[in-house]
Amino acid sequence: MHEYKGSLDASGKRFAVVAARFNESLTSVLVDGAVDALARLGAEEDDVAVYWVPGSFEIPGTALAAARSGEYDAVITLGVLIRGATAHFDLVAAEAASGIAAVFRETGVPTVFGIVAAENLGQASERCGTKMGNRGWDAAQAAVEMVNLGEAFGGWPVPPAAEERQGAAGNGKTRGSAAPGEGTLAGR
Repeated sequence: MHEYKGSLDASGKRFAVVAARFNESLTSVLVDGAVDALARLGAEEDDVAVYWVPGSFEIPGTALAAARSGEYDAVITLGVLIRGATAHFDLVAAEAASGIAAVFRETGVPTVFGIVAAENLGQASERCGTKMGNRGWDAAQAAVEMVNLGEAFGGWPVPPAAEERQGAAGNGKTRGSAAPGEGTLAGR
């Protein structure tokens, strides 16, 4: 039997963190946890970029842009959704989850779901750094693991549609080969 596990070594890897400003007092704790985890796992400060978007609904589009840029080995998505009295929570949570999952399928860049979806403020607080741990930290750790697991078989495959887009752009670069500051998200 062959068993493969991704190591928890972030050195030499680049990460995009896409975070929702809605419920920012909680999301900022997730971002701090993710950045701390990446640093403790060996990532350099310059290898981590944080992109703030208005809410969790906007996370997938920004995560897709980060993944397509060729600048990052993984994308970590963070936000906090708290159920209210309307169907808004269900709509946003479903679209965010679906969109984030699609980023990995469409680009081959590991994209980790770190959005806390809670019934109430107490549950959300517990998952953002109190007694249930910090889901930002967990998401960062999962991202590092996924990047390194992909290396066990030569990297995550880039889907054909993504390869066609890269070729159409005419830059001839593949994921991970863009120089810092190049691509659609220049000036991190």
